Amino acid sequence: MPDIDIDFSDRDKVLEHFKHVAASIKEADGTLKKHNTGIYCTNIPHNPATGLSNIDYKEAEERGYFKIDFLNVNIYKDIKNEEHLIRLMNTEPIWELLEEDEFTDLLFHVNGHGNILRAMKPKSIEELAAVLAMIRPAKKKLIGKDWKKVMKYIWVKPDNDEYYFKKSHAIAYATAVVVQMNLICESISYEFG
Repeated sequence: MPDIDIDFSDRDKVLEHFKHVAASIKEADGTLKKHNTGIYCTNIPHNPATGLSNIDYKEAEERGYFKIDFLNVNIYKDIKNEEHLIRLMNTEPIWELLEEDEFTDLLFHVNGHGNILRAMKPKSIEELAAVLAMIRPAKKKLIGKDWKKVMKYIWVKPDNDEYYFKKSHAIAYATAVVVQMNLICESISYEFG
């Protein structure tokens, strides 16, 4: 089953516009709680009072229900329009900033991982995506290896159940990190320009 994540500056505003059912997660004691981001846009057994699916999201997938994750990504609130976003995506960032904790602590997904960023020194979206994958347990063993070896193994699905990042997600998030890097630099340039 494909895994689709869609980023929004405010997911709740978007969800107001169409009928959906919140996905659920089964707790250790068997109770269901609301999934942080997952929704179903199709019919699925649910509690009409709570709007929560009656089936855990993993079991629902096994039964053929399709979950979509609607994610809040706050960096998008500062994007003026599509042209602005494309410009930020296509602007080469100052990659050396990823070696400074004071800067990386402002970024989502990589904050707190300055040691990995300093060890790997990514200089492209693909390398930054690989770093995002190395932060996950299944690929930690690649930290500090040369980029040729990293790129050979980083996107190989692990044999065990360890959490890992798929390439499509990692590239998307790396691109968003670059947008955020460029937004920060843009705001500093306006402030002091």
